[in-house]
Amino acid sequence: MSGGVDSSTVAALMSEQGYDVVGVTLQLYDHGQATVGKGACCAGQDIYDARRVADAIGIPHYVLDYKRRFRDSVIEDFADSYLLGETPIPCVRCNQTVKFIDLLATARDLGGEALVTGHYVRRMDGPDGPEMHRAVDAAKDQSYFLFATTREQLSFLCFPLGGMGKAETRCHASRLDLPVAMKPESQDICFVPEGSYPRVVEKLRPGACDAGDIVDLDGRVLGSHKGIIHFTIGQRRGLGLAAPEPLYVVRIEPTSRRVVVGPRAALLRGHIELTDVNWLGASDLPEQGIAVRVKIRSTTEPAAATLRQLPDNGAKVVFATPEAGVAPGQACVFYDGERVLGGGWIQRQDARLAA
Repeated sequence: MSGGVDSSTVAALMSEQGYDVVGVTLQLYDHGQATVGKGACCAGQDIYDARRVADAIGIPHYVLDYKRRFRDSVIEDFADSYLLGETPIPCVRCNQTVKFIDLLATARDLGGEALVTGHYVRRMDGPDGPEMHRAVDAAKDQSYFLFATTREQLSFLCFPLGGMGKAETRCHASRLDLPVAMKPESQDICFVPEGSYPRVVEKLRPGACDAGDIVDLDGRVLGSHKGIIHFTIGQRRGLGLAAPEPLYVVRIEPTSRRVVVGPRAALLRGHIELTDVNWLGASDLPEQGIAVRVKIRSTTEPAAATLRQLPDNGAKVVFATPEAGVAPGQACVFYDGERVLGGGWIQRQDARLAA
């Protein structure tokens, strides 16, 4: 129970249906820091809201101290990824480690039959076991952030909101008289107050904002910057350059602290390679490849591609049509219609070899 309307509604619905419900909230970072940003998951006010909801429902409520685990698994990884010129997704890391390893183990220790969450995704029983499917409401679908969920974890998880839209969730919250029924949604990453990523990274990694050059594809210096952590692949605004044509961030070189820019055409990639692939298909990933649809960003619709297995739990994705703005550190998630087949982490590639 993060203190928001989604997890609160789920807890209330389970209780209404007669289940023996235990509410659990994770304290993920320092309480004083947590109260700085309003509307952030697992912040101080949100812990208080979760407790109010549990009291209203009449269920026991526990706050678990996961600060060290969250810092080691999510916050430190977030900072290191930016220093490597990547664009991290801390919400995936949080689901992958803190929530679906540590919290799931706690749920089992408590004698629970399931870990129920407020994510907008569907768990469906297929002929070969549980499957993950996109939420009915495409605008709320969170399957991209849950691609790393394993088969074993999926068998213990339940997602009651996967078949609902946000309006229906709020209707249930109002009907059940929950004190958070009209609470605004959180928008920022929970440990990044007011969305200032560079400020957090620089605090964790002094020197992260060291200056460097902005260069074109041929290496000619066009300007300077105040830290590679201010940039991501595909970025156009905020470059501080005057040019006759629009320029985009094509590549980030962390060792030399160079930001390479070029025309939009230079962003196009014909294929990408992935590591740490989690496969949720009915059978093993075929060596000869399989036709899938893939998302390389959470905000885009799946695009046609061919997926091929590589050694060491890797994979190669060949796009039917070249994709722009492929950012190392982001996830590539595979779909077969509405079913989630898994995904992996996008690796850095030399732009000249990736076309």
